[in-house]
Amino acid sequence: MNSKPIVAGNWKMHKTVQDGVSFVGEIKNRVLDKAKAKVIFCPPFTALFSIVETLKGTDFGVGAQNVHFEAQGAFTGEISIEMLKSTGLDYVILGHSERRHVFGESDTFINRKIHAVLNSGLVPIFCIGETLDDRKAGRTIVVLEGQITLGLDGLDSIDHNRMIIAYEPVWAIGTGETASVEQVVEAHASVKDILSGMFEENANEVPILYGGSVNENNAAELIETKGVDGFLIGGASLKEDSFCSIIEIVSKFYKG
Repeated sequence: MNSKPIVAGNWKMHKTVQDGVSFVGEIKNRVLDKAKAKVIFCPPFTALFSIVETLKGTDFGVGAQNVHFEAQGAFTGEISIEMLKSTGLDYVILGHSERRHVFGESDTFINRKIHAVLNSGLVPIFCIGETLDDRKAGRTIVVLEGQITLGLDGLDSIDHNRMIIAYEPVWAIGTGETASVEQVVEAHASVKDILSGMFEENANEVPILYGGSVNENNAAELIETKGVDGFLIGGASLKEDSFCSIIEIVSKFYKG
């Protein structure tokens, strides 16, 4: 297992460059010497250069929220791997439910992105998760298996230092609803089983994050849950006090 848990903040379409730089500066000052977690900020594209520069010389990581698998071309509004690498970041979120359900990204499309990101030396934060209809129909594990097997199709091996998986039940994202401990344990164990069935080595060591209305009030219970190696956080990652509290909670209670 990774020596450190992971706390990643997905800002989505929030914060200007100035807001973002000020925010990470404050976080850095508050938790730099206290954090035993790997902290990753995922701001909008416009802020990437400035955020990377602000965090230079620290252990904080920076990630993008999306990327196209093509190296270049007539793809208006998209961004390439090399463009992202030029900012100095290390991570890319892929397969987030908003990309899947709002923008119509398929498992095959996400798979091409995963290959492109891995081939570039960057680390994917690969998101998976079921809808409420899937959950009610008892299809959670089937959905997760489909997303993982199709998303990671074509990989001969998996490196636990170069892959992060985030289980985010769609019905819990931004809704205030959080999966129960039992639901999280079952889902994370299933993810590990699926990975172990696909890859001979390192599959059990791949960090699996939980995401879905994580906040300072439920973070302690969730980070102590078996199989949870950290969080991918949305709304709470936009608030200084909340995000710092979660980082401190994860640093204190993660069992590894």
